[in-house]
Amino acid sequence: MSTPFYVSPQQAMADRAEYARKGIARGRSLVVLQFADGIVFVGENPSRALHKFSEIYDRIGFAAAGKYNEYENLRIGGVRYADLRGYTYDRDDVTARGLANVYAQTLGTIFSSQAEKPYEVELVVAEVGESTEQDQIYRLPHDGSIVDEHGSVAVGGNAEQISGYLDQRHRDDMTLAEALRLAVQALSRDTNGGEREIPAERLEVAVLDRTRPQQRKFKRIVGGQLSRLLEAGASAGESSAGESGAGESDAGESGADGE
Repeated sequence: MSTPFYVSPQQAMADRAEYARKGIARGRSLVVLQFADGIVFVGENPSRALHKFSEIYDRIGFAAAGKYNEYENLRIGGVRYADLRGYTYDRDDVTARGLANVYAQTLGTIFSSQAEKPYEVELVVAEVGESTEQDQIYRLPHDGSIVDEHGSVAVGGNAEQISGYLDQRHRDDMTLAEALRLAVQALSRDTNGGEREIPAERLEVAVLDRTRPQQRKFKRIVGGQLSRLLEAGASAGESSAGESGAGESDAGESGADGE
């Protein structure tokens, strides 16, 4: 009878983590951004039926990258948890932090179990508050840890490069059109530093809008509304670039006069 190979617990966990990371990296990236009136979710998704973003409860949204069947199971479980807690106690008792804790326990248990493979998913749970300071964004990697994010977060694909791009340019007081434009610019960047065009038909966009009079703040942005926002964001970017160029020109003329 042959003796089985011994693998240390540290090496086994490292191998499982590497397996999950590679699976997540094969998926398309998505970004979640805060803006003046809420939180926007933007991702490249050619499918009109299989969504990366979903509503969990009144003020809570869900985003995921990785294997669809795995994060869809988690999404359904989150909706059931939220409905049961809201019905049993109060709607205000359903929070993004509580939901993130539930997801963390599930992912952590699966990741630590040797009986099944780890989930190849990375999640974002976001809750819009009464103000930007009260917004909550939690990122949950494959191992069940919880990362409290602010401003912007990217998961899937080349998330590290996209996060660096967003960190340098994101502002909490951006309009929805500006935030959408920044998100698309970040997603359009290739790993080699180049840029590609993502048409509106391949974008999935949703928003948690704190200004909505309805109790449910989640809505999808599609069709003509999405095209108008993309055009408005592009116009705002051109105006900013023009003003910057004019300022440099004026400064140069002033210097010439002084000389």
